[in-house]
Amino acid sequence: MARGDRVAFEELYRRTSPWLAVRLRRRCADEQMVAEVMQETYLAVWRAAGSFTGSGAVGSGTVGSGVGGSAVGWLWTIAARRLVDAFRRRAHHAEPPLAAAPHPVAPAAEDEALLATVGGDVGDALGRLAPELRDVLRAMVLDGLSVRETAVVLGLPEGTVKTRARRARTAMREALA
Repeated sequence: MARGDRVAFEELYRRTSPWLAVRLRRRCADEQMVAEVMQETYLAVWRAAGSFTGSGAVGSGTVGSGVGGSAVGWLWTIAARRLVDAFRRRAHHAEPPLAAAPHPVAPAAEDEALLATVGGDVGDALGRLAPELRDVLRAMVLDGLSVRETAVVLGLPEGTVKTRARRARTAMREALA
């Protein structure tokens, strides 16, 4: 992909776009915004493919072999930042941001994948966290978002994000002690 291989890019898109769309929809109920963020993300990935420095090439077979690959992490980081930018643009134009999609009663596939990936005591402790604490922890730790970006993505005040992050860290410390 870094050498302009369209087939490699199409393969990356084919393997990752369904997963990325689901993940973005969990954070934004506006389908048009999700579509715009998807387009901006893949355009940015195409343009920046040469700067990817993770383990394994962007076009390698490891990209679609799971959600945990470093290329997929790089893709999600770009998408998360684009989503934050989209929320900021909307706020700047004085439209109220749509709240994040409500938590389903059944565990989401993303939560199941997270808990399956992180095993042992840490996985057990994550599984016992309240969903709102797990969401903040996921955004800040796994997605690498700042407090401000997490607040924008989750549709929460920054103070609430800080409080939930502190509660999540305390709960994890206690569970792992």
